[in-house]
Amino acid sequence: MASVSADFAHGYLIPEHSHPEDQLLFASRGVMTLRTKQGVWVVPPLRAVWIPADTPHSVAMSGAVSMRTLYFLPQLCQRLTGKCFVMNVSPLLRELILHACKFKRLNKRASAERRIIEIIVDQLKAVDSIPLQLPRPTDTRAMRVVKALLAEPSDPRDLEKLCRDCGASKRTIQRVFLEETKMNFGKWRQQLRLLHGLELMASGVKVTAAALEAGYSSPSAFISMFRKQLGTTPMRYLGDGNGREHVEK
Repeated sequence: MASVSADFAHGYLIPEHSHPEDQLLFASRGVMTLRTKQGVWVVPPLRAVWIPADTPHSVAMSGAVSMRTLYFLPQLCQRLTGKCFVMNVSPLLRELILHACKFKRLNKRASAERRIIEIIVDQLKAVDSIPLQLPRPTDTRAMRVVKALLAEPSDPRDLEKLCRDCGASKRTIQRVFLEETKMNFGKWRQQLRLLHGLELMASGVKVTAAALEAGYSSPSAFISMFRKQLGTTPMRYLGDGNGREHVEK
């Protein structure tokens, strides 16, 4: 198991690349946005994202980010899904990640280091996935709609108007979204706005401005949807993972 620790300024982009190992990307501070051809995953502070080996991906930073990364040989975590997903990180796993990152490489032949690897792998088997992904359709007609909304998540056009402007039928786009993203279009658009609002807040934008820029009619609508999806308010979620506002020391 190898590790990398790095700090990045707001707006920094790690260009698309891939690794031959499975990767655990952990944000000890700030928000990271992972992009692949399959979709977008937003990683809040004190959460992590699993990236299977050989997955081309880029990573964008919202706010100042402290990134901690662990690399696993593929056979180490065979039970984990072969797809990217964002996970909650328990206090124990959090400390294990930070401790492992003190080593450039953990050696399985050294008994103390082998035990660290084994405990981390055991912890990863029990992680919970959280709904912070935005899958992308592959259909070219649906992608025209996606690109328009990614460029401006607050776009007020309804689906019928979007389809007309993008040269596709409403019925076709509805079917494609359901088949290829497993979400209906309304749910997908709702998820886009939620994640965009989260990124904006991580970069320092206040709740009211983030809600309006993400396309919500009011801050209360944004907070209500956020609570419905993630069980707490945006400010608390961007805190320490336990419902308390996080203060850097």
